[in-house]
Amino acid sequence: MKSFTILALALSMFVFNACKQETVGLGAKAPAGAEMLFDGSKESLHENWIYWEGPRFAAEMPIKWDIVSDPLDKGTVMSSNDPAVVDHKYGSADIVTKKEYRDFRLHVEFLIENEGGNSGVYLQNRYEIQILDGDSTQHGMAAVINEIDSPYYAYKGAGKWNSYDLMFRAARFEDGERTEKALVSNYFNGTKVYSNVGINQVWGGANSGIDGGNDEGKGITDTPGGIKLQAEGYSVLYRNIWIQEMDLTEADTDF
Repeated sequence: MKSFTILALALSMFVFNACKQETVGLGAKAPAGAEMLFDGSKESLHENWIYWEGPRFAAEMPIKWDIVSDPLDKGTVMSSNDPAVVDHKYGSADIVTKKEYRDFRLHVEFLIENEGGNSGVYLQNRYEIQILDGDSTQHGMAAVINEIDSPYYAYKGAGKWNSYDLMFRAARFEDGERTEKALVSNYFNGTKVYSNVGINQVWGGANSGIDGGNDEGKGITDTPGGIKLQAEGYSVLYRNIWIQEMDLTEADTDF
């Protein structure tokens, strides 16, 4: 009986871990009802994304992010190295989803081809989850930028695929005033690295995204926004991007 109990426990742990690997981490599949934002194809890129035309916008449609062969696996991916970016000026050729969102679960896979590579995933085209090789500060890899320290320990390194699984709850408002901050939780490469981080403001100024130039980024407004990927003149590759809209009535993004 004791051996049977140990075997059953081991089997249950195996099933649990297998299920977890299917829902977060590299290769995580979009659940029923989720939208595939980028599946590796040029058609998917142009169907779901446009350039963000912020103050520093310097590109021209159609999107010039190249579709290239996956350097490690089968299939194709897209590169953020847009030719319109000069001197690593973010906001020149960032791309954003055509659809805008409030609460959601987001999955993104990325690969930094060279050391020091820089990009970023923006939630609601406001709040940046940093992608930056070599930086473990509050401005560094996987950080809710300038809000928390980078969970750099979970990073696989340049030249390897990494993944974010994010649950996001938009800021709440009453009579036009923000009453609850936006919240986010993140599994970085399948490891939970933070939960329910409250986001104070938009960082980086007007070139960064929605509300970035509003009261120095503190003037958050009650408007939805798209998922944005940043072009900073580095070759950062993306694949398997999907989103599931949520309705998070409670102030909790832990999952």
